[in-house]
Amino acid sequence: MDAEKASKKQKSPEKERSSEKIVEEETVAQEEREEVAKEPTAKRKKSIPRKTTRKRQKLEEDVEKDELKGFLDIVPREETPIEIESLSTKFPIVDWKTVVLTETFMYYQVFRGDGSSKNYKILSEMLQDFDRMDVEQLFRLVKERYSSSAPEGFDLMLWGDLHTLFEPDKDDEIWKDQHEYNLLSWRLHDFCGIHILLMNNGLAIHMLTEKKYPLSQEMLSKMLSTRLEVDHESSQAFELLRFIRAQVQK
Repeated sequence: MDAEKASKKQKSPEKERSSEKIVEEETVAQEEREEVAKEPTAKRKKSIPRKTTRKRQKLEEDVEKDELKGFLDIVPREETPIEIESLSTKFPIVDWKTVVLTETFMYYQVFRGDGSSKNYKILSEMLQDFDRMDVEQLFRLVKERYSSSAPEGFDLMLWGDLHTLFEPDKDDEIWKDQHEYNLLSWRLHDFCGIHILLMNNGLAIHMLTEKKYPLSQEMLSKMLSTRLEVDHESSQAFELLRFIRAQVQK
């Protein structure tokens, strides 16, 4: 009988651990209550709504981010080896020239301060290598060359793309003819902070992420429905989507 009573009094290890956990939680809760009680009444009253506001704000931000993800299309570019040394010792762009081989084949040769150069067919191709400073410097060089004369041929194409990028004019045909364009893709180059609209007629419109352009409501809506192509999720991509969506909702 004594052995039976003793076995009834013994608690299983699970129950003992459960009891210990309850005691521990109650102890922590009591300590927290004591800490709060030590604070001045006015401070306690302020801290409660502040914490609630922060939680609500975080929840709203998470909901918005999930919505914006629906406008993203992650399309990683083909991986290419990055020369770390060349990036750390990058030289500024100092000159450029157009090399025409045939009536339909040409390239722009861009020179840097260390004497190196690289060839590009179009501005969109340059943006895969350039940062914002590179693009701004190229624009200055192009403007200087044609400060007293009008560009022609392939030079006119580069001048036009850069002019639209930095100094858009709402009266230019590129904006007036938006209703005729069929948008094929919308791509972000976050390294230089530039996004590109590619149309079915081969036209590419380059735009700074932070700058407002004379885009029609129809085109803005097409951009969101087409979705923004990116290599990866980034704060810049979400900021651009917020910027475009805000213009659509006006």
